[in-house]
Amino acid sequence: MNHAAQVETPAVPTRDTAESSRPSLSRPMVGVGFLLLLLSYMVNAMDRQVFPPLLPNIREEYGFSLEQSGLLATNFTLGMAIAGLPAGYLLDRFRRKTVLLVSIVIYSLGTMATPLATGLADMTAYRVVSGFGEGMQSAAIFAAVGAFFAHRRGLAFGIIGLGYSVGVFIAPLIGVQLMSMHGTWHSPFYLFGTAGLLIAAASLFLVKAGLTETSVDTVVSTKTYEYMPVSPYNRNTVALAVHAVVSGVAIYGFLGLYPTFLISSLHYSSDQAALAMSVLGFGGMMGIFGGWLGDHMNQRNLLIVSLLSCSAIGLAIYQTQAGIGPQCVLAFLMGAFGLGLLYPNTNSAIQRAVRPEQIGRASGLFVTSYYGTAAFSGLLFAALVDSFGWSQAGLLQVTLLPLVGVLALTFVRTSQFNNAAVH
Repeated sequence: MNHAAQVETPAVPTRDTAESSRPSLSRPMVGVGFLLLLLSYMVNAMDRQVFPPLLPNIREEYGFSLEQSGLLATNFTLGMAIAGLPAGYLLDRFRRKTVLLVSIVIYSLGTMATPLATGLADMTAYRVVSGFGEGMQSAAIFAAVGAFFAHRRGLAFGIIGLGYSVGVFIAPLIGVQLMSMHGTWHSPFYLFGTAGLLIAAASLFLVKAGLTETSVDTVVSTKTYEYMPVSPYNRNTVALAVHAVVSGVAIYGFLGLYPTFLISSLHYSSDQAALAMSVLGFGGMMGIFGGWLGDHMNQRNLLIVSLLSCSAIGLAIYQTQAGIGPQCVLAFLMGAFGLGLLYPNTNSAIQRAVRPEQIGRASGLFVTSYYGTAAFSGLLFAALVDSFGWSQAGLLQVTLLPLVGVLALTFVRTSQFNNAAVH
């Protein structure tokens, strides 16, 4: 049978009884370990997203240009991209827990070092180091969770994404409040970095190997994968990687300079901009629903709808002079589709596009693809703003660019996913 020619299916997970072969681990320990993974990813998000709402103050203190500020807002993703493929290689060969703990320490120290910067060069270095740790952690978490919850991967990724969205929601509020209380933007970076180190210490003892080191083979051992490509770098993963590149540039260019747009173009206060960013993170909490949808319907079609929605929302954000109420609604919708639907489903789809023993490399490929060019998305957006203004820049990068991702997704065949119903 030519499986490549099969009719597209929703690719709903195939069930079996092999879950009993997992390493013995009590439900409470699974819950505690998973909660710590969730908290660590929440702090990861807080470290990333506390920077944009404080950027106008950082820019004023150091005298950075808009282009330099845009680069700083997103260049941590360069570190994430650099970490992606090496982390994927390590995760397929070494203990995921070790990679996870080391990564949390790296990004926490990078975050704490940021206020120590004397200029653009060393602040860039600290941001990239922080991103390197965050990229390692992302690959490790999603490889571990993707293996342990192989049959409910989308939902599990959605829950992890919820932790990220909570971090996006509270980081701007806490960051701006601490800056107001202490008269300096430094204190949030010290607080969030310390929180990461404490979570790493707790994870050392409370996150068990039964959660992080599960082999997918023990969970889906009754199924064969001859219908799938042998290489982890195949038609599906390449198409999804192109889509991830486009999504990273569009979404992170938006996230990195959104507060600056609200303050400089729409003349919002810092508190109002922080509120809009927090509402965006609240929208990202739709990740649980988005991940569940990805487990129960055709993920290619879901991703296409999500990209088109982000494109339309971007059009409304940058082409209207919306007041705080409508702008918060648009921010919520961008968070729901950009963070709650696009992120977990792109991540889980790229793991489903490879054979089970290759999910570490798939996780690394996602991190590198999504965050690689995203590192320069803020710089690109700022250059477009300088040349054409906010409206045209938003049209080009947030509205039109996602259409390239839609084109790439048309080449994806979910009938060759590892959770496809093969007859």
